[in-house]
Amino acid sequence: MTTNHAPLATVFGGSGFIGRYAVRALAKRGWRVRAAVRRPDLAGHLQPMGVVGQIHAVQANVRHPDSVAAAIAGADAVVNLVGILAASGRQTFPELQHKGAGVIAKAAAAGGAAHMVHVSAIGADRNAKAQYAKTKALGEEAVLSAFPGAVILRPSIVFGQEDEFFNRFAEMAVTAPALPLIGGGRTKFQPVFVGDVAEAIARGCEGQANGGTIYELGGPEVVSFRALMTKTLAWSGRKRALISLPFWLAKLMALFTKPLPSGLRPLTVDQVRMLQSDNVVTDAARAEGRTLAGLGIEPATAIAAVVPEYLMRFRPQGQFASYRG
Repeated sequence: MTTNHAPLATVFGGSGFIGRYAVRALAKRGWRVRAAVRRPDLAGHLQPMGVVGQIHAVQANVRHPDSVAAAIAGADAVVNLVGILAASGRQTFPELQHKGAGVIAKAAAAGGAAHMVHVSAIGADRNAKAQYAKTKALGEEAVLSAFPGAVILRPSIVFGQEDEFFNRFAEMAVTAPALPLIGGGRTKFQPVFVGDVAEAIARGCEGQANGGTIYELGGPEVVSFRALMTKTLAWSGRKRALISLPFWLAKLMALFTKPLPSGLRPLTVDQVRMLQSDNVVTDAARAEGRTLAGLGIEPATAIAAVVPEYLMRFRPQGQFASYRG
C-alpha cells in the first residue's frame, strides 16, 4: 500500500487513451497519481488501477492557469498528455497544444517538480501547414523554454484497445462500402503500442531519460497506410474495396464534411495534410539513441500481437464467432 511518502505525479489528460495507461504504469511503480482532467466525474475508470487512495482525479483546465498550478502543487513529476485531433469550440490547437503546454511547464517549474514529461508527436514542425503538427512543435518549444530539463516524447500513431486509428477505420468498414486510401495509401507509419509509450512516460518521471531531449517512439514495423487498411479489414473480418483518393480530393471531401460531428467525419483537412508526410522515427533519432530502445524499452510491441484481439468485435458474426463450433 502506498503512503504519503510515495512520490506524486500529476498527469494532465490522465483519463484519456494514453493517460489511463500512463496512470497505470506509474501506479504499478508505487507512485501516487493525481489525474488532472476537465471532468473528474468521468475519470472513475482510473481508480481500480491502484490501491485505495493512490489515484485521485482533480479538476484542471489548461486555459485556466490557476487550476493548473493547484493540480501541480506538491508534485514530484508532471506529465502533459493534453492534445486534440480536431478542433472543437474553445478546444483549439493553439490554446491546448501550444499555449496550454507552456502553462503546464511554467507551473511545473514554479511548483518545484523534479521531472516533466511532455508527449508530442512525430511530425511536429513549426513550419508545417497542418495546425496539429505546427502547434505540437510550438508546444515543445514552450515546454523546453519554461522547463529546460523536460523530456519530450514524440510517438508515431499509437495503437491499443481504445485507439482512434484502428477502431475508427474498423468501425467505418462496418457500414461503408469502401475505405479511402488518401494519397494512394503510400504514407508510411511506425505504429507504437500505448503500453510502450506509457512505460517511456514512467521512466521519464523517474529520471531514466535524458532531460531536454526529444525522443521519437515507433514500433518494430514501418507500414504503409494501404497495408494498415488491409490489416484492419482482415482483422475485423470485413471485405471492402480500397479506393485511392488524391490529396486534393481528400481535402475537398474533408471541407464538405466539416459541418458534421467529429465522430461522423472520416478525416479533417488538417489530418489529410498530416498524411502528406511519412510518420516514422528518423535516422538521426536512431543514431543518437533517442528511441524506445534508447530508453531501455525493447523489443517494442508488434501490431499483430495486440490489434487483432480488439478488432474482433467488428466481425460480422460478432467477437465470439471464432469460438463457435
